[in-house]
Amino acid sequence: MKKIEAIIRPEKFQSLRNALSAIGIGGLTVTEAAGTGKQKGQTGMFRGTSYQIQLLSKIKVEMVVEETQAEQIVELIIVNCNTGNIGDGKIFIYPIEEIVRIRTGERGKEAVI
Repeated sequence: MKKIEAIIRPEKFQSLRNALSAIGIGGLTVTEAAGTGKQKGQTGMFRGTSYQIQLLSKIKVEMVVEETQAEQIVELIIVNCNTGNIGDGKIFIYPIEEIVRIRTGERGKEAVI
C-alpha cells in the first residue's frame, strides 16, 4: 500500500476529485493548508496600501491506495492540477506498513476498502 499526499491549488480540487471518482478512488482526506515555496507569497492591496501575503492557500489531498494504482493516480494528479506555473504543488508518496480500521479491527487492504 502507498499513501499519496498532494498539495494543490484550491481551484484544481474539484477537477481532481471528479477524475479520482471516475477511476474508483472514493476515500480521501482533504485539508485546507497554507504555505510558501518558490512563489514566496504575493503582494496584496488594501485601501491603497500594498502588503505581503506570506502564505498562500492550498489544499492537501491524502489517500491510501494499492501499490499498483499509485503511478496511475500520480499521473492523474499531474494532468488535472498542472497549470504550468510556479505554485502548482507537490506530490509525496509514502510506503504504508499497516492499516487498521478502528471500528472493526480489520487490517491491511480490507481496512481501506
